[in-house]
Amino acid sequence: MAEVSNKRILFKEYITGAPKETDMVPTVGTIKLKVPEGSKGVLVKNLYLSCDPYMRNLMNQPIEGQESYILPFFPGHVVTGFGVSKVVDSDHPNFKEGDYVWGITGWEEYSLVPSTDALFKIPFTDVPLSYYTGVLGMPGLTAYAGFHEICTPKKGEYVYVSAASGAVGQLVGQYAKLMGCYVVGSAGSKEKVDLLKNKFGFDEAFNYKEETDLVVTLKRYFPEGIDIYFENVGGPMLDAALLNMRVKGRIAACGLISQYNLEKQDGVHNLFMLITKRVKMVGFLSMDHYGSYPEFVEKTRSYIKEGKIVYVEDFVEGLENAPKALVGLFSGRNVGKQVVVVARE
Repeated sequence: MAEVSNKRILFKEYITGAPKETDMVPTVGTIKLKVPEGSKGVLVKNLYLSCDPYMRNLMNQPIEGQESYILPFFPGHVVTGFGVSKVVDSDHPNFKEGDYVWGITGWEEYSLVPSTDALFKIPFTDVPLSYYTGVLGMPGLTAYAGFHEICTPKKGEYVYVSAASGAVGQLVGQYAKLMGCYVVGSAGSKEKVDLLKNKFGFDEAFNYKEETDLVVTLKRYFPEGIDIYFENVGGPMLDAALLNMRVKGRIAACGLISQYNLEKQDGVHNLFMLITKRVKMVGFLSMDHYGSYPEFVEKTRSYIKEGKIVYVEDFVEGLENAPKALVGLFSGRNVGKQVVVVARE
């Protein structure tokens, strides 16, 4: 039975505050390129790894009584996350050697995936495989389901997207434009603002770091108010959006990246607007919408092939650079979807 070297990234220990590269430790182990018989597992070679903001929350010490939708990282164990992989060996009838898959895997060269519940066979290979870490994977499904199923958009509505140049936000804006909506996005640099307006087709965009009063800023871009707010940030941005919502507006709460590194999170002071304006605010997870994946991937692939949706990726080469790539998410270092290239085949 062949045994090969296996580079890995281990999680060091639970943290408070902002993550550091040293919280994740590169190491080298070995792995047998054979799935144990009867295990129903799958052995994969990892090609592309996804860096996502939710991973910061998995670095916290679990608190008894606080349920999580996903297992935290365990000190001394391999970091886990979404990735694109190629099946090397399989004991599962739905997967065979040579299949390309996306789903939860390890931050390592090869991973034994014991449960295939969060593993999807890649249906189309006429687009870049890395797209299944983003536009055709978890972030894409998050954008598609959050916008269409949670926000129930109508043509001509006013849509605001925070963290709009990120993996999810850039897609929400483009889905909204395809629906005939007016779309404004915010981001943290001039480069990202230009991307929103000139590449992704947003009607307007602004750099939130240059604004002194977000309530006034949103009023400037939405004098008649916001119908749909796709929430990726939280804190003062959510407070400002609440004051600018229209009657019967909808807020899809996808993420709160401004809060993940805080020991004491910001309070939200304008929740009374949910009552007076009859605003619906819904938190959701992509896994709630896995049943929509076939419809989503078919439509979005068509949009990509027709040039109706464009997608920007930010590649980092080499597994050893994965910790730096993940940490960079929280300072806005990446432009577009952050992807770590482990191997190209």
